[in-house]
Amino acid sequence: MDLSMVLAAFQEVLHPMMILSIVIGVLVGIIAGAIPGFTFTMALILAFPFTFGMEPIQGLAVMIGIYIGGLSGGLISSILLGIPGTPSSVVTTFDGYPMTKNGEAPRALGVGIVSSVIGTIIGAIILFLLGPIIAKGSLLFGPWEIFSLVVFALTLIAGLSGKSMLKGLIAGCIGLLIGTVGVSPTGTVRFDFGIPELSSGFSTLPVLIGLFAISQLLMNVEELKSAIPTNQATSNMKKLIRIPYGQVFVDIFQEKWNVLRSSVIGCFIGCLPAAGAESATFISYDQAKKFGKNKAKFGKGHPGGIVASESCNNAVAGGAFIPTITLGIPGDVAQAVMIGALILHGINPGPALFTQQPILVNSIYVVIILSAISIFFIQTLLLPVFTKITAIPKSLMVPCILVISTVGAFALNNQLFDVMLVFIFGLIGFIFHKIDVPLSPIILGLILGPTLEKEMTRAYQMDPSILPFFTRPISLVFLILAVGSIIFTIIQLNKNGKVKTTPSNHEESQTHL
Repeated sequence: MDLSMVLAAFQEVLHPMMILSIVIGVLVGIIAGAIPGFTFTMALILAFPFTFGMEPIQGLAVMIGIYIGGLSGGLISSILLGIPGTPSSVVTTFDGYPMTKNGEAPRALGVGIVSSVIGTIIGAIILFLLGPIIAKGSLLFGPWEIFSLVVFALTLIAGLSGKSMLKGLIAGCIGLLIGTVGVSPTGTVRFDFGIPELSSGFSTLPVLIGLFAISQLLMNVEELKSAIPTNQATSNMKKLIRIPYGQVFVDIFQEKWNVLRSSVIGCFIGCLPAAGAESATFISYDQAKKFGKNKAKFGKGHPGGIVASESCNNAVAGGAFIPTITLGIPGDVAQAVMIGALILHGINPGPALFTQQPILVNSIYVVIILSAISIFFIQTLLLPVFTKITAIPKSLMVPCILVISTVGAFALNNQLFDVMLVFIFGLIGFIFHKIDVPLSPIILGLILGPTLEKEMTRAYQMDPSILPFFTRPISLVFLILAVGSIIFTIIQLNKNGKVKTTPSNHEESQTHL
């Protein structure tokens, strides 16, 4: 560790124009992440041409700002509207939206923002201290290890099933089935039913917007008759803009181990090219629920659920940079765009980058931390505006969200088929709401299913035997964790069942007596 290079990086970045570039990047990222359908990856691609005329570090600072801001921006619509702004913020809706419905939107947003900031900084510290070591370790992950990791993540379906394990498993299978539509890992087109648009499979975002946004809008339409009168809503608006900073930091302190554990999970999984932030947030949420003191409150508006999701989600950034700058391998699509920006400026990422461009490498760490600080101030300043969204009458809110969701789905691939998918899956989600089928396992199956199949196919192409899944140590550890996760969940469900039945049994015995 050369401290002179670190100081030189600070001198390079702590310049008014550089700081302005970071702030603009973070603001653009937050806006892109907050609008369902407009992902920060799309914002990065749109911003890419504007970095051509900039110095390499300044161009990279803008893109890192968009990346970090986008990862955090998804929490806004997830908490306020129950609609994930990005796929990686799906888990934030589990507890964020219930808190909004309970009148705790500012507290939920505050917890999400602070968790995002801490997660980003922890990810940057791990990247700075352990980046090269973790990068070498990530090379040990072949298709067998990634497959077993995804199997472990899929066991979370049991924890997301709510009241009925059977309905949760059925929902998870539906998600896996949806993920099989399109081109298989071997190159065969399947389940397209002669529809050309289905040959490439279902895009995640239209399905996600439909299941979470449109189904929720249909629920809201049903509730319009019981809407709060205008004068009462105005009164509530004044209450909502009071941000309980003290309460937020108490929540974060109570969840300190949750923050640390989720950030480490996010950073670790973020450095695995095939895993993705979505898998990381589901795993960290499950671990937070298993280790939490109030397990029954998760999913009903528990700050710990937001902490787990947002700290993990943003720590993924630090992990994703590890293979990017140490090996020249992009951790995700956003990292691939940033590698393209570096190559455009004549800089080739890889092990030689540390000796050839030490100031640039250290500048990345500094920019990530400054982006985290920018997230805090920008989102805190805009928080009073965000919270007013919850006071907008549903009769105005429903058509506005409908238009934003539709435009966002269309902008993804510029095809009307995605808009049709939004409404079809919205109707499916509404029906599932009515029959108490949980939607989260569907998303989990849809996101993880294709990765599971792709890695399994790769594994069998490299070795047709099943034994490597059990003889490779890392793969075996994940499989053991998967079995342990299932057993733990079954034990917890049995305990909860006994707790719920005990009072009724007691009443029955009293009645009988």
